Amino acid sequence: MPKYFILTFFFIFVYSSRTNAQFGFSHEVGAIAGPVAFQSDYGERYDFKTNAGNTGYGIGIIHYLNFSYKADCNCYTPETYFNDHFKLRSELSYNKTKLQHFGEWVDPDKKRLFNEQLRGMKGETSVTNIGMQLEFFPLSIRDFTATIGSLAPFISFGGQFSFYDPKAYSTLGKLNIPATTPVKYYKATQNSGGTVWSVVSSVGTRYKVSPLSDLMLDLRFQYYFSNWVDGLNPDPKIYKENKANDWLVWFNFGYIYYLQ
Repeated sequence: MPKYFILTFFFIFVYSSRTNAQFGFSHEVGAIAGPVAFQSDYGERYDFKTNAGNTGYGIGIIHYLNFSYKADCNCYTPETYFNDHFKLRSELSYNKTKLQHFGEWVDPDKKRLFNEQLRGMKGETSVTNIGMQLEFFPLSIRDFTATIGSLAPFISFGGQFSFYDPKAYSTLGKLNIPATTPVKYYKATQNSGGTVWSVVSSVGTRYKVSPLSDLMLDLRFQYYFSNWVDGLNPDPKIYKENKANDWLVWFNFGYIYYLQ
């Protein structure tokens, strides 16, 4: 399934490149990478060890439509507020996180079967995403482009379509049997992948290192419209603490190159 995401991304890139000739947009390409904190049904809500422990990594390739500059004539586009403050970003990304339970219920001093079962539960999930975001730059894009060493803060909002592949297992043996699985998670695990939509919002900044390249820092929040992305989904009617869908926070570093 992820190969179709890759083909779709390159289709978007080729199509947007053709719009350059028709509408005069310019293009930017780049790469991003950084740590991911995945918030799921593993661990205890609002627990620092859960937030710090269930972390993984993310990588991606990105493409921008730059409305302020026309590559075909090496000139600026007509000066409008939209052209000087917005860019359209498309992205193909991948993240993977290993998961386990943290918090007071897995404390080694707790010796009940329930505690042993929680300590034995492990998992991981990998997610391939494709989507778009509209980025807003409060400061002038033109001024930033012309000034080496300048900063360009931004915020963004968009959507992504994702393919997820979770794995849940126990060091005590096969899951979904009374000896290994806490009643809370009994028949509430799955190791099959699926697809899901998500909303994405970011805040970050660019740093101009040369006329044709930027560095980027980006803090992202991504909320999935499913509670199965991690492979666990306890009954939300009974276990209110697990009623939220899965989501993540991704702090990434990027390099962006301007195509001429």
